[in-house]
Parts: sequence; structure tokens; C-alpha cells
Amino acid sequence: MESKRKWAGASAITVTLLLSACGGGGPASSGGDFSGDKLVLAVLNDQSGIYKDASGPNSVKAVEMAVADYRTKYGDQAVVKKIEVTSTDHQNKPDIANTKASELYERGGADVILDVPTSSAALAVATQAKNHKKLFLDVSAATTALTGAQCNKYTFQWAYNTHLLATGTGATVTRNGGKKWTIIFPDYEFGQNMTKSFTTAVTKAGGTVQETIPTPFPNENFATFLTKAGSSNPDVIGTMQAGGDLINLVKQFNESGLKEKGVELAVGLMLINDIHSLGVEQFAGTLFTDPWYWNMDAEARAWADRFLAETGARPSFEHAGNYSAALQYLDAVQAAGTDDADAVVAKLEGKKVNDVFLRNGEIRAQDHSVVHDANLARVKKPADVKEDWDYEEIVAKIPAAEGFPPAEASGCSMKP
Repeated sequence: MESKRKWAGASAITVTLLLSACGGGGPASSGGDFSGDKLVLAVLNDQSGIYKDASGPNSVKAVEMAVADYRTKYGDQAVVKKIEVTSTDHQNKPDIANTKASELYERGGADVILDVPTSSAALAVATQAKNHKKLFLDVSAATTALTGAQCNKYTFQWAYNTHLLATGTGATVTRNGGKKWTIIFPDYEFGQNMTKSFTTAVTKAGGTVQETIPTPFPNENFATFLTKAGSSNPDVIGTMQAGGDLINLVKQFNESGLKEKGVELAVGLMLINDIHSLGVEQFAGTLFTDPWYWNMDAEARAWADRFLAETGARPSFEHAGNYSAALQYLDAVQAAGTDDADAVVAKLEGKKVNDVFLRNGEIRAQDHSVVHDANLARVKKPADVKEDWDYEEIVAKIPAAEGFPPAEASGCSMKP
């Protein structure tokens, strides 16, 4: 049974899922252990801008799939009968994210906020989670500050961070001969943090970052920045853009003549949707770090087939990450028997997880970084693509212990 309604205060779409009985006893009652006699999962992300395809509405669908699987798993033993999934557009703006998060916690009854691409927006939501003592499961923002200097008891970073991306891509490209780097980055928290992480990884691998060039965010025309980057004769231009900005930059790089001069383009963050949108021929041969790939094994593909049937598209790692975060949250609620945030946090901390998204996963108690194995991937040549969306060749696995910094190096001082 589903019903849809608009919540004007947070510009949210709400889907209510009622757990149906699987046995003669009927659904378990929410009772007094749940605020409002229901559970509210709020997806806060970019519904209309440059990150819409990477996450956006399909991350909402992934969370709804997690709710459905929770219902199937527990049936009439589920501790909560009524679960709502809401979605709200933060437009990639930290001030809007801050306001919407506060509204979701206070007026929308959100027990947990999920997703939140754009690192500056995610940091704003983390502050609201701390202030309201409600959970925030970050999936799409990569800044290490979330599990470092600005960590808090109620925030978890689920999918990846800039250290993982730099360790995979930056270090490998440098070891393969790309010693002299120029980095082009969007001038906000994500781009700044990516530049710092890549500079560290490149330097550690024996290379040098000779110049860093900030760009507006978002941006469409990168010609001037690419010309400036090429003027220093680098081996590698590292782009820290993502989503629509990355697509624009790659297209303009391919038209600039820099590739013909022997300059390699290294991509800091790329998702399957970027390749699909611009075309595999535009990215062919590009090495990058992918936390999860839909066709990496039978388990991932089986879930991706379900996702394709629901959405008409293959999932990005952010879609799979949202599914995992929602499902593990619901399992923690089931174990706690309540939506009380402190009780749920206690069930999440230290948990070892292997699911569709997390392989060799652990939800670290020390800094709330969710560490897991990831992939070093290369974009296939067009002739090697055997089916739509199958654009990646997995070159190597990145073990969790290598991809994520140790907890003691995170700089996190965990406080409520």
C-alpha cells in the first residue's frame, strides 16, 4: 500500500510504505518506541542539477528498494509498521542544505538523512545532525572532514572519501610515469579536499604537483583553465570536477589538442553515468577509482538488474551506497527495537558488513568512516563494450586497509 503527498515546508515528496503481514499474527506495532509511530528516511540531494544522474531521484528509488527488502526480510517480525521515504532537493547549495536538514529533522520528523552530494552541503547537514542528535548517513560527499576534524557521533561516511580516490588513481598514474601534475579543481570544499589528497598521494608516489588551478562551481566553459594548465607542460592534468562539470571538462580537453601533445587526463571522481552521458569513446583508457561497479560480480549484477527494472538505468556506486546505508540503518533499528538515535548508533558502531555494496566492510566506531574494498578501473575501448552500460574493466582491487586512512590518522575527536 502506497500513498504520496507533498510536504510544502521542505519541498519533499513522501512515499509511505506499510509493512504487510506475512503470518497470521499481523504486523508488529510501532508502539511507544518510535517517535510519531513511524520511521522517516529522508533523502536530501541534487534532484535537478549537475549531480542529478549520479544520485538524484534514483537514489530515492534505491532507498525505497531497501525498505522493501527490509519488509521482505522481517515480515510480521518488523519492529516498525510504517516507514516513510522523503526526498528533498538541496540544489548543491550549503545554505539550502542547512535549512532543509533543519526542517527535515524538526518538522519532517526525519529519523535519518541520507545521501547529500556536494561536500560543503554535507558538512552543513552534519552540523544539523549533531545539533538535533539525529542520524546522517553521507553517501555522495567525499570530504575527509566528515570523519576528521568535523566528525560527530551522529554522522557516518558510507561510500568513499577523497583519500580513497587519490590512493587509487593519483598514486597509480604517478607510478605509471605521470610525474608532473597540474590539477584543475572546483573551488569549494570537495575540490579543495580532493586537491589536498591528490597532492599528498602524487608526492608520496614520487611525483610533483606543479600548479593547482581553481574554477567556479558549477561551470560550463573550461577552455581558459585547460590552456593555462597546458602551458606548464605537465605529464598529467588532474581534473577534480564531477558530474556535469566533469563531462564538460572532458569534452573540452578532448577538443583542446592537449592529448595529441602527450598530456594525460586523470579523473579524480567519475561515475558510470558520466561515461554513459558523454560516450565511452570520450573516456576510453581512462584509469579511475570506483568504489563499486554494477557488473563487478554476480551479486552486484543481480541487484543492478532489479535496479534497471525499477529505473531504466544501471546504478552508480552512489545509488548502491544509498541502498546499503538505508538497509543497514533499518537492520540497526530492528536490532535496537527503537528509532532512538543513540541506540541505533550503538548498533551500527563497529559492525562488520558484507552486502551488495560493502565488501569486507566495517563501520568504524572511532571516526564513523565506513571502510570497504574498492576497485581500480579502466574505461573500456568502444570495441570491447559487449552490452549497454558495461563500460569498465576492473584492473585491481583496493583493499579497505589501503584505500582508507587508519582511524588514528583521521583527526576525529568523537563528540556527541
